[in-house]
Amino acid sequence: MVSENPTGSLFTTFDNKIATVTFGHPASNSFPRELLDRLTAEFHNLSANPTITLIVIQSEGTGAFCAGASFDELLSVSNEGEGTQFFSGFAHLINAMRSCSKLIVGRIQGKAVGGGVGIACACDYTLATKNASIKLSELAIGIGPFVIEPVVSRKIGKTAMSEMTLAAEEWKSADWAVAKGLYASTFESIEALDIAITNFSAKLSSYNPDALIEMKNVLWDGTQDWEALLVERAAISGRLVLSDFTKKALLQFKK
Repeated sequence: MVSENPTGSLFTTFDNKIATVTFGHPASNSFPRELLDRLTAEFHNLSANPTITLIVIQSEGTGAFCAGASFDELLSVSNEGEGTQFFSGFAHLINAMRSCSKLIVGRIQGKAVGGGVGIACACDYTLATKNASIKLSELAIGIGPFVIEPVVSRKIGKTAMSEMTLAAEEWKSADWAVAKGLYASTFESIEALDIAITNFSAKLSSYNPDALIEMKNVLWDGTQDWEALLVERAAISGRLVLSDFTKKALLQFKK
């Protein structure tokens, strides 16, 4: 069951050396800014926690993994400053995942859209169900996946990222995501996914923690400029979200 909390839910559980972070929101596990900030802070906290070696991120329920940004908050943006601030939430989250000292395993049980795809791509290893199709719908609402583009392109390549972006109303299957390198493997059911997550995480967390930290650094080498780059990209979306095109499109999506 997905959280009924209008601002969303976030909680972390610990099992041996593994921290499992679970987020939820009644609107298909979408993200208002407040929930983005809480998740970002949690990654910073876990990065500094010496008792864990691995983080699993997942969302509540059996439906969508994450529907991206909160449409209600997007509609409430009234100036470029507010728009930049909102989209910077995803910039800060991706940078927190990128710079986190712990490897991050993604459990993707359902569809991911927009920022949800960005979160999946920011994981170091990702497992999903066969129902976990993906879509970058931003162009269809008059903006673009500017903030998440670097992390998506890093994961699946510029060509595949372009294919998703320009076909903004087209879902890509979980099998497509495996072929492009976003998902390591897919499973027929959530139950099978959870078994795989448990087994893989237990094995990975048993390795030398110093080696895991060094591997994390190697995997994200060359992304140090993202601290500034992703915020610059947020300003583009923050400007475009004010357009009449986007306001009308968001209202249509909410119907």
